[in-house]
Amino acid sequence: MLVFATEPAAGTSSVFTIVYIVILAAMFYFLFMRPNKKQKQERANLMNSLAVGDEIFTAGGILGSITRIKEHTVWVRISEKCEIELLKTSIGGRNTQREVPEPEIKE
Repeated sequence: MLVFATEPAAGTSSVFTIVYIVILAAMFYFLFMRPNKKQKQERANLMNSLAVGDEIFTAGGILGSITRIKEHTVWVRISEKCEIELLKTSIGGRNTQREVPEPEIKE
């Protein structure tokens, strides 16, 4: 029988495999699981801290201010005479930017 010199010893192959799996699991956790958990926590904090009068934007790009809050929905005033009811899950975030008037172009 021929024995090749490149064959690893019986125990070393399983040790390298276990170390490789542990490294892959750690990379998966730190690259995918941990950031996702952090984003979920920030989103939950946003939903819990909503208050009447907050300026928000929706996932669809609608800007407005909250007028009423229910358990799963909020009422948002988007113009002088128009209020809409939205699911809290459709809120994209707080609107921290104020509209800046565009400069007039002189010809």
